[in-house]
Amino acid sequence: MINVSFLIPTLDRSGAEKQLVLLARGLPRDEFAVEVIALDRGGPYGEALNDAGVPVTVIGKRGRFDPGAWRRLKSHLRQREPDILHTYLFAANAYGRMAVDHARTRVVISERCVDSWKASWQFAVDRMLASRTDRLVANSQGVAEFYKQRGVTAPIVVIPNGIEPPPEPAFTRQQLLTELRLPDDALLVCFVGRLAQQKRVDDLLWAAQILRQAEPRAYFLVVGDGPERTRLQQRARDVEVSEHVRWLGHREDAAAVLARCDVFWLGSSFEGMSNSLLEAMACGRPVVVTDIPPNRELVRHGEDGYLVNIGDGAAFAQYTVKLFNDPDAARRLGEAAHAKVRRDFSVETMIERHVELYRELAAE
Repeated sequence: MINVSFLIPTLDRSGAEKQLVLLARGLPRDEFAVEVIALDRGGPYGEALNDAGVPVTVIGKRGRFDPGAWRRLKSHLRQREPDILHTYLFAANAYGRMAVDHARTRVVISERCVDSWKASWQFAVDRMLASRTDRLVANSQGVAEFYKQRGVTAPIVVIPNGIEPPPEPAFTRQQLLTELRLPDDALLVCFVGRLAQQKRVDDLLWAAQILRQAEPRAYFLVVGDGPERTRLQQRARDVEVSEHVRWLGHREDAAAVLARCDVFWLGSSFEGMSNSLLEAMACGRPVVVTDIPPNRELVRHGEDGYLVNIGDGAAFAQYTVKLFNDPDAARRLGEAAHAKVRRDFSVETMIERHVELYRELAAE
């Protein structure tokens, strides 16, 4: 039996947390004993882990550096003696590598994004702790190259995110239109994600204003929540597009909303591998997304979606009008996107790649 401990800052609803939960729940129980440690606090995904019989421990870190939390984590790992410690995101990557007995435990860290937000001291920590890292798992080639360029010398393996097949929506398009008080002939553009600066929803609101000038039936649905919500709602009022925007907040049925929309938008300045983009493609939606390296790994311009420059609201509107005006082309792009996700980005493939990695490290 291979004992695996996962460590992540929180169990909030976000992309890295979702991938961890899919992996922790999916590892074969006849071969792996699994636990999850939340460094800061628990969250909604804790219930999903408990339902699957995966034990969850909360360390309760406070502030940037908490010596007490480090000692509690070190004590927990000493008692657990995992064969593999797999950490996610900067704080857990740092605390985990400093707390674990590297002579006893193989260490895997996950980098999920092109982390251009990091300060120089954080990259210095990444480089310093590379010697205590057996593998760095990147979820895209773009993330792998980003960390290589910053001098991180740990061995890197790329394992893309896995996406579950979307369930059949529990409501019809007409029911969604009725819920949102939209006309029967409305055309729906959707964004799904955390409302944070990296997502550049400001640009999408401007694109929605341009789009409604060309197509008055178009409405922009914003699914998700986050620290930028209040400011973005004011931004929508400032650019006079509020009447054509619907703020849906967090929804457990976000995939069903995606399935009932016409086009998906993602305006991020940086990503790792976007779960919401993968989910939109899995739903067979045509996508218009920013031309950044991780998105280019998923979308071939004109074949299974469209790529536009960061901040180019006019291009978002231009390609969306093109899709509205050519339903056959929109359907072809959506079908190609769906086929790609089903072929290359299944949860089963993601889990099997990790199983192979853990077996290799345990054998060492």
